[in-house]
Amino acid sequence: MSSAELGRVTTDIPARLDRLPWARWHWMVVIGLGTVWILDGLEVTIVGSMSEALKPGDTGLGLSNFDVGLAGAVYVAGACFGALFFGQMTDRFGRKKLFLITLGVYTVATVLTAFSMTPLWYFVARFLTGTGIGGEYAAINSAIDELIPAAYRGRVDVAINGSFWIGAAGGSLLTIPLLNPTVVDPAWGWRLAFGLGAILALGILFVRRNVPESPRWLFIHGREDEANRIVEDIEGRIHDETGRELHDVDETITIRQRRTIGIAEIAHTVFKLYPKRTILCFSLFVGQAFLYNAFFFTYGDTLTTFLGVKQTGWYLAIFAASNFIGALLLSPLFDRLGRVRMISGTYILSGLLLAGAGLFLGEVTAVSLTIIGAVVFFFASAGASAAYLTASEVFPMETRALCIAFFYAIGTAAGGISGPLLFGALIENASSSGDITKIAIGYFIGAVLMIGGGIVEAFLGVKAEGQSLESIAQPLTAEDA
Repeated sequence: MSSAELGRVTTDIPARLDRLPWARWHWMVVIGLGTVWILDGLEVTIVGSMSEALKPGDTGLGLSNFDVGLAGAVYVAGACFGALFFGQMTDRFGRKKLFLITLGVYTVATVLTAFSMTPLWYFVARFLTGTGIGGEYAAINSAIDELIPAAYRGRVDVAINGSFWIGAAGGSLLTIPLLNPTVVDPAWGWRLAFGLGAILALGILFVRRNVPESPRWLFIHGREDEANRIVEDIEGRIHDETGRELHDVDETITIRQRRTIGIAEIAHTVFKLYPKRTILCFSLFVGQAFLYNAFFFTYGDTLTTFLGVKQTGWYLAIFAASNFIGALLLSPLFDRLGRVRMISGTYILSGLLLAGAGLFLGEVTAVSLTIIGAVVFFFASAGASAAYLTASEVFPMETRALCIAFFYAIGTAAGGISGPLLFGALIENASSSGDITKIAIGYFIGAVLMIGGGIVEAFLGVKAEGQSLESIAQPLTAEDA
């Protein structure tokens, strides 16, 4: 696909957006866009918690332990496909169109999941649900970073990505009554759990309609008048909300407007202009994806298969709460202490802690395993969230959504597809002998990859705190690029 140039424009829109004080309007953006991670957390946790409910042939779908792992892999495969497909569409057609479309795909697919009649139907529905969620990651991360002021971007991104665990906690607690046969018929409980995800999605869609298109995307694609109107409206609303006068800005950028950016130019940007950043993002995504699959995707099965737990909801909720609290409490430090220190520190520390957990796996109880997981992922959650922050900050505006999608897909495919399959097989093998230590190898693999990601960050990380997106990675269309 060839690039189509329109003309040149000099604009101060990035500087005007970055100098805004925090206001209620920014909370609307956070709620309208950021709550999608709650949906993802809800989806992943429900599948993990519902594994036992899906195994009976009469009330469930007759899934085996391997099938449960396969369902996780299919969901992640759909997310990888959705990220790549919708990521390209997001850079081409705009953030708002795509974050409305991808939420619609998720909503329809999760309803289809609730009505699954066969394992094949269930797998297809899980793939489509993942497709919608994967597209959300690309569209939402790029939109958030382009609307949030530079001074707050790190903490907001990390906290929002960490909100995955609000959904995870909610999904865990939701399964307690839904899996209680005295409360809900076992044949209907797991179906209701998936259906409730669609209801939450419709509520998010109602708020999301009020989030504007990214002005940064608009002025690069020849719609500078519309971009200015949106920024003027934002400035007026924030002035009314805060009562603060907004100072003028002197910083401008001149760009060559284009309607489309060719795939060849995007590939050249990623691999030729920024090879070190490419290695960095790949390392971070693979590490966090494998770490989470090493522990979380098998956590529910581990509790029920080896530690005699019948109702995993409470344990999963405690684990999820620790993840969200870690991301929330540590997120301001990504702006204050800096990206490199925090990302490398959280990755290396959580990897070391997980390796230690693997060494003592034979001695754990359900309670002690949950405590270990809570400590490990208090730090890991913030680091994993920062992987998305990194990918959305360190590449040019025109490639942002697709770069997020690219690294999410590659990293998640490496850790997220192979992970559930590997660990599902490990649990299947270990359950025959009742020896929980046979799954420790998964912990060690996750630990090594996480520590490796932290070391790469220490050497190749980008000090993006407080910097405008345009200064971190100049737009491809910038006149002096």
